Amino acid sequence: MRAVLGLIAFTALTAITPSAFAEVKTESVIYRDGDVVLEGYVAWDEAKINASQGKQLPGVLIVHQWLGLTDYEKSRAKQLAELGYVAFAVDIYGKDSRPANIQEAGKFAGKYKNDRALYRQRLTLGLEQLRKTKGVASNKLAAIGYCFGGTGVIELARTGADVRGVVSFHGGLDSPTPDDGKKIRSKLLICHGADDPFVPVAEIDAMKKEFNDAKLDWQMIYYSNAVHSFTQKMAGDDNSRGAAYNEAADKRSWNAMQAFFKEIF
Repeated sequence: MRAVLGLIAFTALTAITPSAFAEVKTESVIYRDGDVVLEGYVAWDEAKINASQGKQLPGVLIVHQWLGLTDYEKSRAKQLAELGYVAFAVDIYGKDSRPANIQEAGKFAGKYKNDRALYRQRLTLGLEQLRKTKGVASNKLAAIGYCFGGTGVIELARTGADVRGVVSFHGGLDSPTPDDGKKIRSKLLICHGADDPFVPVAEIDAMKKEFNDAKLDWQMIYYSNAVHSFTQKMAGDDNSRGAAYNEAADKRSWNAMQAFFKEIF
């Protein structure tokens, strides 16, 4: 009888996933760029902070896609918190500035892509918010970004930001100021859809040249049958539109990010 009860107890325990013990907490964070009010989002796992015995956890900045800070980035922040990081989703556009549709999103994103100085300023402000977040090890920071945000994390690195690594998921991969590559202090992981029609090969080649000329530690992974937005279910599943979800590429790129983080941290 004891053996049976023990087996039942063991079975019940092993059926509980690690995330069941998670104590992920979240909150909105108001900060400013001059008169512009920004609203970011932070997530952390209280249990992991308590288990760290006073040691601070690595922090990860999340840079949103062209629709702005949405539930998508918030869900990624929670996932990162479950993995043992403190995650801060930055707000590039402003608290009361959210595109109503993809047409507006293009205009919003274009504003910052055409004004890299302003984009970098907003990225840097977000990084500083992460750096001073309770429980964050200020010398163990990374940044990840999606689409517009994938461009953003590379731009952040080009400022010379003190981050250990950046991960770009289906981001724009241009090289507007090649000499800025020499300022980069971080390692880079580029996760890219092999069939992405929105990122010209010439721009990719220019980015690679920038990185190589600066002798950076970078890696780029191409995912077959994947187009733009391959990590985002809201993009649908029609590759012919140029942007679509790809489950295999989503999972593989997330796993690649985790391996990258283990290396840099």
